[in-house]
Amino acid sequence: MSKFNSFFDKVKTQASSAGAQASTMFQEGSSRAASGSQSFMQGFSLPGESQKAAKILRSFLADPSHPQSALNSVPKDVLLRCKGIAVFTILKAGFVFSGKAGSGIVVARLADGSWSAPSCIATAGVGWGLQIGADLTEVVMILNNDAAVKAFSRGGNVTIGGSISAAAGPIGTGGQVAASLVNPAPIFSYSRSKGLFAGISLDGTVLVERFDANHSFYGSNVSTTDILTGRVPAPEIASPMYDVIEAAEGLDDSGLPAQGYVPAPVAPASAPQGGDQTVFDSAGAH
Repeated sequence: MSKFNSFFDKVKTQASSAGAQASTMFQEGSSRAASGSQSFMQGFSLPGESQKAAKILRSFLADPSHPQSALNSVPKDVLLRCKGIAVFTILKAGFVFSGKAGSGIVVARLADGSWSAPSCIATAGVGWGLQIGADLTEVVMILNNDAAVKAFSRGGNVTIGGSISAAAGPIGTGGQVAASLVNPAPIFSYSRSKGLFAGISLDGTVLVERFDANHSFYGSNVSTTDILTGRVPAPEIASPMYDVIEAAEGLDDSGLPAQGYVPAPVAPASAPQGGDQTVFDSAGAH
């Protein structure tokens, strides 16, 4: 009987230790995401989302004052050819069960080359998995064709891998990047993650228009189509975001070496249903 009690006590001690480690991991993950989640929570209004997008884009796009930054950024040619850009954050936390919520904006390039007013978007979901901790991920999606923009301008839901497909986008300069633009996916995706999770997959992600934020800023009679087709003037509050994009588009990269990275496409036979949506993680790029 004493041997059994000793064994039982050992099991209890190990279980208690495992529980303590799990709690510590969750607390550390939450703490590491805290600084990012503060800006996440402040960005729910359209002015806040626009300011947040400008900050995020600065870490993904090249800085003309530091031309070498183009070697680890969304390529200039990708920007010049794109039809729109979506920028958003996803806050994900969990212990066995996981939940995520995100918000951001989408803008479209108009016929004269300028940018539309921003439209607010959001995403949310729950899941199941052996994931402990919290993570704030910043995502930039480059909309490569008119169909991708129309998917957002119709309002309602946009399902990545369903109504529109995406692929991890190239970075850097040179011939490899140029070749990736010959027949690009409708969307190129890039991400930065903070916390315990290594990255995200956009497969199955549903992005919805935030009618509340758009109507609060533009008025109840304004539709997403009005916003993304230029019928609504671009607000001054979004100027810093436009400035970041236009500065990166104007970068002189002629003296830079051909140093690009193009993620290998997933073979159709092994791709998950709905498309291959692993987002390229640009952490450490700047």
